[in-house]
Amino acid sequence: MKIVDVRATPVNIPYTAPYVFSHGSVASLTKTIVEVVTDEGATGLGEIADGDRAADLLAWRERLIGLDIRDFATMEARCLPGTRYTPWGNVAGALRVFGGLETALWDARARLEGVPLHLLLGGAVRTEIRLSEYFGFRRPGATEPGESTPLEIARYCARMVERHEAEVFEGKVATVGLDEEVVMVREIRAAIGERELRLDANGGWTVPTAREALRRLDPFVIHYYEDPVETYEEMAQLRTATRASFSTHVIDLDKAVRLRAPDTIVTNLNDLGGIRRVVAFIRACESFNVGFRFHSGETGVGSAAYLHVSAAMDHVREPSQTLFRWYAADVIAEGTFVPKRGRVAVPTGPGLGVTLDRKALQRCHERYLVEGQFPASKGGRAFRDRFMRV
Repeated sequence: MKIVDVRATPVNIPYTAPYVFSHGSVASLTKTIVEVVTDEGATGLGEIADGDRAADLLAWRERLIGLDIRDFATMEARCLPGTRYTPWGNVAGALRVFGGLETALWDARARLEGVPLHLLLGGAVRTEIRLSEYFGFRRPGATEPGESTPLEIARYCARMVERHEAEVFEGKVATVGLDEEVVMVREIRAAIGERELRLDANGGWTVPTAREALRRLDPFVIHYYEDPVETYEEMAQLRTATRASFSTHVIDLDKAVRLRAPDTIVTNLNDLGGIRRVVAFIRACESFNVGFRFHSGETGVGSAAYLHVSAAMDHVREPSQTLFRWYAADVIAEGTFVPKRGRVAVPTGPGLGVTLDRKALQRCHERYLVEGQFPASKGGRAFRDRFMRV
């Protein structure tokens, strides 16, 4: 079970229609696909969900060749800084790269043992993973017209209920004027009935604006506000302003426990440095009664990995985020996961249970070479400016 090669390929996964959020608009996402080749013939797959990090991973290649795929301690000692800060490197970036590498190591081991990844993590407590359906303002795309009015967004949500029996909805706010977003949420609530509704501001509101937004949006029964403001301290100030819960992509469990906000932390398998650290973090969240769920935006490789971890960890009970419905391409032969009734089955094959499609990988890599990293959608800034009125 020794490493004989490490490969890294940056790819762009396009969306069917560019979506707008508080920082601008996004037409595609850039990821780095990781392959770890073993001396026993298995190739493990991983993903770095942090743009093009191929050069960073390949800089470790010679340090990794010859190591046992289970020897994480030696790999960390050779690749990761031993401190939280160093003037000679990016500690957070290194953790993300190692997280993608580690996923590939887990995948390779599970493939060699002929078992699904979740079995190496203790077995599955669930065989289907609950996921939310996403909505927001979207520009016209190659295959979809997008949505530019509150009513069009509400109709989109209604179609997701009719066609796919979606159960939980989450979408972007802090992108247009508050009056228009109140109309949007009112129309969505009418379209989806009593189904769970979450709103994600991506830290786009100030505390005073958030107070007013929560006051006006709460009557539509909002279950979660994700990153309504930028910091934990600001979320704590808003605690009495709403009956809804808060979630965030910012990871600070100590502060969440001390400030009693947010209620749930939402992240991926990279930011903490890989599956082992995420599993430990989820258990810590459970001990302190802080929720945990995953966010989306990964290819089929990274998505399969978080499905397996979700299957193995009882504490991941809330529906995780997904943008699956918006992907226009993927790098796995099985194609993008398709939620039904707000659920996706956990892959049952060896390892991650997905197969890399070489031709699709090459197409997505060529798209990256043409577009560059996280390309701004054509006209995206003008579209955002058209809607930003606060």
